[in-house]
Amino acid sequence: MSILQKIVETKKEEVKILRAKYSLENFKDYEFFNANSISLKESLRRDDRLGIIAEIKKASPSKGILKNDFDYLDIANIYMQNKVDAISILTDKKYFQGDIKFIADIAQLKTVPLLRKDFIIDEYQVFEAKAFGADAILLISEILSKNQINELTAVAKECSLEVLLEIHSEAQLGKINLSENDLIGVNNRDLDTFEINTGTSLRLAQLIPDDVLIISESGLNNYSDIIKIRSSKIKGVLVGEHFMKSEDIKEQLMEFIEWCKYES
Repeated sequence: MSILQKIVETKKEEVKILRAKYSLENFKDYEFFNANSISLKESLRRDDRLGIIAEIKKASPSKGILKNDFDYLDIANIYMQNKVDAISILTDKKYFQGDIKFIADIAQLKTVPLLRKDFIIDEYQVFEAKAFGADAILLISEILSKNQINELTAVAKECSLEVLLEIHSEAQLGKINLSENDLIGVNNRDLDTFEINTGTSLRLAQLIPDDVLIISESGLNNYSDIIKIRSSKIKGVLVGEHFMKSEDIKEQLMEFIEWCKYES
């Protein structure tokens, strides 16, 4: 069983607990459920540089602990003060040491959209994301059928959430309605082996219509990679480990923003 399959099996058990604990109506009573969302797509559309989704992630299955002095609120404040376009927050507990409460705490002071990054397989997770203050959710096409993608996208829209739909191979494109899912993340990490190939997003971007907003995810940690991304049809990047492993997140972020600026 691959790491991804193990995670999905764990997630199925977590969803059972979530469904036993809450009803969908319960989520509608939460503070953020009826709050206006900040548009992820609009935040990422920039003329001066690539859009940047900066990630908050304490650990990963392949790398272990990424940041020992992990203060998610401090990290979020650094991101917002230095004008990132969105913040991705890992909420998976078992494999990434995340928590849904990270979103709720950051949502109290957010100035940019918050993306819930998790392994979402059920509508309860979508409602939970909105209730805790997310503005968008990640859906991973690799773990979902065509019908699940359509259904969960519809539920997200019902909750006023946008969807970043992630792919990592050509095989996933056939089950995506790109008129409904027009924000696509291409993961450079193979979700079975967790190996990185930054050319994946460049290759798959050529297969996606021009009116779809494309985000390159994972493994982007040097200037040469960003130059290639900048010169392609890709409009944004999602970056986590590069910042999490840095001794000075602010300094690393400021350098990264400079890399992302288009040449005039």
